[in-house]
Amino acid sequence: MENIANLKEWFGVVDSNHTGNITAPQLQRAFAIGNLEFSISIVQQMIRMYDFDKNGTMSFEEFVALNKFLIKVQQAFADLERGRGYLGTDDAYEALIKVGFSLDSPAFYTVCESFDKNKSGRFRLDDFISLSIFLQSARNLFNSFDTAKQGRVTLDLNQFVYCAANCRI
Repeated sequence: MENIANLKEWFGVVDSNHTGNITAPQLQRAFAIGNLEFSISIVQQMIRMYDFDKNGTMSFEEFVALNKFLIKVQQAFADLERGRGYLGTDDAYEALIKVGFSLDSPAFYTVCESFDKNKSGRFRLDDFISLSIFLQSARNLFNSFDTAKQGRVTLDLNQFVYCAANCRI
């Protein structure tokens, strides 16, 4: 319960106009205060992932769900960064497994290439969170098409374009 009280207090500070919802720019500024630098598109994706009422902003309840995911991602990062402040590619693979993502090598290396800003094989916490946000968004979208829960989907071009547009970062 103490954690919920802390989250509610933090949410209230971020919700500077006291609407009961926070916007992507507000959330981005709040992350920056905590030394997490995310592009506005990443923050918008975070909101889309947990925007259960589809109003384009984040309520406190939606924020709690995002926070739960972020804690899981941060813990996986902390378990493997070994005081270096970053994960190498192999560590990132292990951390993704801890978060619940199991990708084959081609998918893993392709997505790593997309999120390794400096092409150094190193992922800082904000890079790893961005990667995890993308994968969770892709999983959520995939699951919405995998109604039989078989791990496979067939998409026509319109559905594929819809998926690609919804996973944009």
